[in-house]
Amino acid sequence: MNDTITAIATAYGVGAVCIVRLSGSNSLSLAAKLTKNKNLKPRHATLCDIFLSNGEFIDEGIVIYFKAPYSFTGEDVIEFQMHGGIVIADTIVNELISLGARLASPGEFSKRAFLNDKMDLSKAENIQSMINAKSQNAIKILARTMHGELKEFVDSLRNELTKTLAYVETCIDYAEDDLPPEILTQTMNLLNKNIEKLTQIINISEQRQGLIDGFKIAIIGKPNVGKSSILNSMLKFNRAITSDIAGTTRDTIQESIKIGTHLVKIIDTAGIRNSDDNIENIGISHSINAANEADIIIAVFDSSKKSDKEDMEILEICKKSGKEILNVLNKNDLEFKFDLELKNPIKISAKANTDDILKNLEIYLNTKNYDGLMLSSNRQIISSKNTLNSLKNAKELLNEFELELFAFEINEAIMSISSITKPFERSEILDEMFSNFCLGK
Repeated sequence: MNDTITAIATAYGVGAVCIVRLSGSNSLSLAAKLTKNKNLKPRHATLCDIFLSNGEFIDEGIVIYFKAPYSFTGEDVIEFQMHGGIVIADTIVNELISLGARLASPGEFSKRAFLNDKMDLSKAENIQSMINAKSQNAIKILARTMHGELKEFVDSLRNELTKTLAYVETCIDYAEDDLPPEILTQTMNLLNKNIEKLTQIINISEQRQGLIDGFKIAIIGKPNVGKSSILNSMLKFNRAITSDIAGTTRDTIQESIKIGTHLVKIIDTAGIRNSDDNIENIGISHSINAANEADIIIAVFDSSKKSDKEDMEILEICKKSGKEILNVLNKNDLEFKFDLELKNPIKISAKANTDDILKNLEIYLNTKNYDGLMLSSNRQIISSKNTLNSLKNAKELLNEFELELFAFEINEAIMSISSITKPFERSEILDEMFSNFCLGK
């Protein structure tokens, strides 16, 4: 980490302003060469002319110097705020590289911030999650987590388990009768409390992951029920080809749309039916996969025709999926003939509008809003699941008074939960073991 790195910090493309970031021990000297200004003051915005090494003028912009350790990375950091444009940003980056900087690898600025104790792993992940968040509620959740809510939870659990492990390891050579019964009871209560808390957090995080990643909504149905027409109506433009010929849609079509405060992905699928066409069957298999992977399924039926086996198959796919289902009876402008009883069907004509579908989707998506602690990445969920499994194993081993194996599982739990924020060090147990010794002992 002795080298100085640089990269464009804003979206690549044309815009009003672009920012080039520089971090490392040589940042100030490199900035002085580009600006011909050796008097940049820390945390002051300075209007500077920017030059190439041959003295040629490039641009005029704001240069800000963040002196170590009071910067994002904990190192000397320079930010060049220039007029937006691909050529200007690239020129500055290339010039800095020619002067001795190195192009930063993806995430390297945040990695340096972590290594320099400017943030923990959970905060680093939350920064990326905030950039990619697909709902306003997700931003609120992640903002609280960035202020330390998740770190507090991890640190609290980690400290409790460390104390438990330290005590058990000091008692590991004693017989069962020598261990105070109240300690065993307290330890069991601690395990039960944390097992319950972890279970709740994991379930909530998995159920509401769409708040951060974006909910997926699959439109399924047999051919010619109007799935593509519904997609086009929801998007307010003709994205999918529509026709009266069955099997027009051969593959899934994905588009993003904002519903209320949620940015969701709508997936139009090929009509599901029995077919002798190999290409169509591939599309049908994609349709079923899309339904299984979606958070919400819009099941579309033709209200102008009597139900058939293909409609029954759609209902069976919905039932097996276990997902939230919105049943839609399309072609409501024609004579009603559909004879299956559906749960709370939404009756529409896609030719007119799909407002009722959007309204029902918004109502459901708003029920997924959440104000509590939530894990923001799949890595955090996996770490929490590993912790939970270790605690459950430890509980069984404590009942059997297998203290050595109990200590092993508690240690595994500490390692897993610690990986969310920062690696666990064995010295923490030693500190806890000796913390209650007499002064001078």
